[in-house]
Amino acid sequence: MKGFHERNDSLNCSSKASIDSSPTPGTGSEPGPNDSKFSKTSLWTNFFASAFSVFDTYSESSSSSACERKSSFSKTNGWTAAVKRVVSGGSMRRIHERVLGPSKIGISSSTSDIWLLGLCYKISQESSGDVDATSALAAFKQDFSSRILMTYRKGFDAIGETKITSDASWGCMLRSSQMLVAQALLFHRLGRSWRKPSQKPFDLAYIEILHQFGDSEASAFSIHNLVEAGKNYGLAAGSWVGPYAMCRSWESLARSKREEIDLECQLLPMAVYVVSGDEDGERGGAPVVCIEDASRHCFEFSRHQADWTPILLLVPLVLGLDKVNPRYIPSLQSTFTFPQCLGILGGKPGASTYIVGVQEENVFYLDPHDVQPVVNLSTENLEADTSSYHCDIIRYIPLDSLDPSLAIGFFCRDKGFLVNLVDDFDDFCFRASKLADESNGAPLFTVAQTQCVFKPINHGDTMADVGGDRMDDSVGVLPTGDVDGNSHEDDWQFL
Repeated sequence: MKGFHERNDSLNCSSKASIDSSPTPGTGSEPGPNDSKFSKTSLWTNFFASAFSVFDTYSESSSSSACERKSSFSKTNGWTAAVKRVVSGGSMRRIHERVLGPSKIGISSSTSDIWLLGLCYKISQESSGDVDATSALAAFKQDFSSRILMTYRKGFDAIGETKITSDASWGCMLRSSQMLVAQALLFHRLGRSWRKPSQKPFDLAYIEILHQFGDSEASAFSIHNLVEAGKNYGLAAGSWVGPYAMCRSWESLARSKREEIDLECQLLPMAVYVVSGDEDGERGGAPVVCIEDASRHCFEFSRHQADWTPILLLVPLVLGLDKVNPRYIPSLQSTFTFPQCLGILGGKPGASTYIVGVQEENVFYLDPHDVQPVVNLSTENLEADTSSYHCDIIRYIPLDSLDPSLAIGFFCRDKGFLVNLVDDFDDFCFRASKLADESNGAPLFTVAQTQCVFKPINHGDTMADVGGDRMDDSVGVLPTGDVDGNSHEDDWQFL
């Protein structure tokens, strides 16, 4: 990003009209597992992201050169205004589609079952008949449009001490994660069967959930508070972040919001458990859902009042280098059949989405890459316009086109909540263990009662362990070093 600033300065002082379109890596980019083999798509993605975000932050810096004072104002202002118009309008999506490839809209011609966050919609006309298939398709569309959508916003209060008032071009991973957590709150407070009603007034719980994700510091789960909570994991306004850091940031934010003694009065009334592998995921290997660790998280969340509470499980994964290893695709598909499924944080390189469903080789997703004006709802207005939080347009992409760095979410209710006469968490563990057994040696994650070694996480010193440098979120790990602090990058392991 610094290189981009320098090139922009030199352009203002030069009579040349050419622009160097090769982006320079900086803190605003998220490197992939193999930086030397970036595809053309990734290069263009990074260029556009850097180009767009620079105009939200460039005003923070100043130059005293006479050349800039005399000639840069009109040139830069014209280019800045043009880019801002693009970012603020519908052109943003067209640019993303031009760079990343157009998304497919609607539902494919396949008659295979659709799984959406644990619910199955049978649309096969051969087995059910035209009427039943049409009814199932309509039910799927209603379910999809009832999922909460979080998109880029513009015009909110500046984040922290920056002058950034929009997350366009850099906040897609944060928005995707907000969607996943919002679904967990919906499931907890209103149940999986809830659908957005066509008539007002709305449910108070629904409005309260949306209010918590408003774009201001006053809203508990705003982008402002996420950035603050994730500082130790590399989060910063204007820069991209990967799934691993995003999951840890939610863990940190949830911990900071535990104020009420009554569990149901908590802003996030559930424990947050980031499931990681050997040495907390820093050395690779399949993540392990440790039942004792889950119980410990619940016990600590309840302030030693209960042995079990609702729990949000976040499982960051790296399933390949440049693309998802085909061995993992059947298991990824199967996770959507879990009643506890909250979907996937993932997408194409540089463009995170919230994946909520699957049909054969395609996944359905909600896309945060539309820029909308800021909306902060009041909990006293049950007839508020919430249309910007939902989407009727169904988009899908091939599962094998996803970036291999992603995170899966699951929500398990209290031990007393039964699924097929089995406790919700026990049912999840049974399904997860069965999925691992059927993975042909390539499990997404495994389940164990205990872990041989428990190493507590020092959340405050995470970045200090790597000398303050931003972690490479695209691989979801931190470099490990020897006693002298020397990093051994060759020791990293991938699933």
